[in-house]
Amino acid sequence: MTANRFATRLNSFASRPQAEWPELVGKPSMLQMAARAAKVAGLTDLDLNFPDHVDEKPVEMARKLGDIGLSINGFAMRYYSNPAFKLGAFTNPDPAVRREAIDLTKAGIDAAREAGANLMTLWLGQDGFDYAFQADYATLWQHEIDGIREVAAHDPDCLISLEYKPNEPRSYSLMPDAATTLLAIREIGLPNLGVTLDFAHVLYAEEQPAFAAALVARHSKLLGVHLNDGYAKRDDGLMVGAVHTLQTIELLRQIRRDGYAGTIYFDTFPDMTGLDPVHECEVNIATVKRMLRVVDRLEGDNRLSTAIDRQDAVASQAIIQEAMLGPEN
Repeated sequence: MTANRFATRLNSFASRPQAEWPELVGKPSMLQMAARAAKVAGLTDLDLNFPDHVDEKPVEMARKLGDIGLSINGFAMRYYSNPAFKLGAFTNPDPAVRREAIDLTKAGIDAAREAGANLMTLWLGQDGFDYAFQADYATLWQHEIDGIREVAAHDPDCLISLEYKPNEPRSYSLMPDAATTLLAIREIGLPNLGVTLDFAHVLYAEEQPAFAAALVARHSKLLGVHLNDGYAKRDDGLMVGAVHTLQTIELLRQIRRDGYAGTIYFDTFPDMTGLDPVHECEVNIATVKRMLRVVDRLEGDNRLSTAIDRQDAVASQAIIQEAMLGPEN
């Protein structure tokens, strides 16, 4: 894991706009939000949404971000440009709409490559269903597989990462959990495919994050880690470690052991309640660094591996609590 590379959700930096841009009319631009993000101590990268954040030549955009000290970790597709996408992007019943979504994704991949990035994240939230008897499931699945296969084959040197989520905006998502996503990747069979784990999505898929990461490492590859937190009922986007501290530490330990070399990305929502996005992001970075120091202590403690080998939950909890909180006396 590249512990010193941290990325963040750019739209977070539209939070409390009056504090940053008193004279602003309307929404801040991509570069205005990026300039605010550049104030975050320790932040190295941004992920950009396509097409939302790309309003000029990608190479120029990358240059301007570089001038303020930020790199582009990757792009993430958003399918909002055509209202028809609400009924599905790659799975839309209209072949013309499916073609539009696929071509838009290919354009996003090209833009990412022009900007110097080689990671495209696909969150296919529009692809799913809401009612019984709404769709033929075999047809939906085939459309999804065909669409992902075509965009992944478009540029074999660009990594395509599938980010799953149980629902929202659709009642049932076609990519709701780790196992289903891994089945799709196996069926498609292209080497540039992998998985992005979003901590809050994993929680409300009723998965244990470290177990999901272990499955991904065994059957595919982990291409992205989105840290946040929540109450396992929806995509809360809370700060890292706010609710599930132990599970976050276990995930960090697991992905380190599995050789994850990517960036840690913060997919949190300070803008939902008007938090200071700069301070919020700095606290997230500091929290992860502290957690990684706990992981270091755990990895240097032979008692933990022994307890895990025995599946001794009491012993392992005692060791972890000591690593986090210090000795009892």
